Amino acid sequence: MTSDQLLFGVFPYLCIIIAIGGSVWRFTSDRFSYSSLSSQFLESRQLFWGSVAWHYGILGILTVHLVGFLIPDTILWWNTVPMRMYFMEITGFTLALFTLVGLLLLIFRRLSKSRIRAVTSPMDIALLTVLLIQVVTGLGIAIFYRWGSSWYASYAVPYLWSVLTLKPNIGLVSNLPYLVNIHMLNAFVMVLIIPFTRLVHFLSVPIEFSWRPHQLVRWHRREKIVGPGV
Repeated sequence: MTSDQLLFGVFPYLCIIIAIGGSVWRFTSDRFSYSSLSSQFLESRQLFWGSVAWHYGILGILTVHLVGFLIPDTILWWNTVPMRMYFMEITGFTLALFTLVGLLLLIFRRLSKSRIRAVTSPMDIALLTVLLIQVVTGLGIAIFYRWGSSWYASYAVPYLWSVLTLKPNIGLVSNLPYLVNIHMLNAFVMVLIIPFTRLVHFLSVPIEFSWRPHQLVRWHRREKIVGPGV
């Protein structure tokens, strides 16, 4: 077995299996840990600015990736007009910068505040490291290997679909630049660590709220007791 077969043909399935099994195990053994374990009560100002930039940036990038994954032919058609391709590339690059700024603010907050450092676990550090690698390599690809939306739709998406259909076509990605390969493999690492980090909180979407009966909330204020001599 070659290194390419191991990295792009075996490693993705290993990550997916561990992620699914670990998520089920964590849910059954410690359901109440399915959260991001907020540290807002320790410090909120930097958390606000970092979290806003991070979440808006990463949601935009994930949306672009998802659209390219679901309709790659449409992306390639869109890019046939240079101005449209420039618009997509600039938009993606801007979102990536926004994401990087937010992530750096969150990292600085976690490392600079003694109270937050005290509640930072080794897996928190590992998660921040993996996320930083992913964002930096994504920006590096945008800078050094232009028109990433086109090669993403032409090579990365067919490879990902081949993985999902249990027929990994490693020839599609094995010859891509090393920076691109690092970006893709690091994405699988993110999937791998989901059950063991704060990333697990995105699995706890409160879907049941959609059909849960309405709750009536009443405010109760105790009346001031006025006694003799008052």
